[in-house]
Amino acid sequence: MATRQKKREELDERAKQGETVVPGGTGGKSLEAQQHLAQGRSKGGQTRKEQLGSEGYHEMGMKGGQTRKEQLGSEGYKEMGRKGGLSTMDKSGGERAAEQGIDIDESKFTNQHDE
Repeated sequence: MATRQKKREELDERAKQGETVVPGGTGGKSLEAQQHLAQGRSKGGQTRKEQLGSEGYHEMGMKGGQTRKEQLGSEGYKEMGRKGGLSTMDKSGGERAAEQGIDIDESKFTNQHDE
């Protein structure tokens, strides 16, 4: 029981340092805040899926991906996919790319309209 509490304290400390320790908890300043954010985001997505139906929700996701591809251009979108494909539950795509010596050009991630 004490090890579980210690683990929670450790995660809370990391969250206070700005690290995302809960998937979907980005922006939370504590472990509890990140858990609440993740739960709310998940519930929000589920509610939207129920409103649109499975097919409509899938279509919405496709449109979002297409819009992002247009913003970044094909090359930037492809580069972002390379990085995302390297990610695991333990490490981000950037961390894995660095470990494996794979060069990811993040300058391609900026919107083409910014240039």
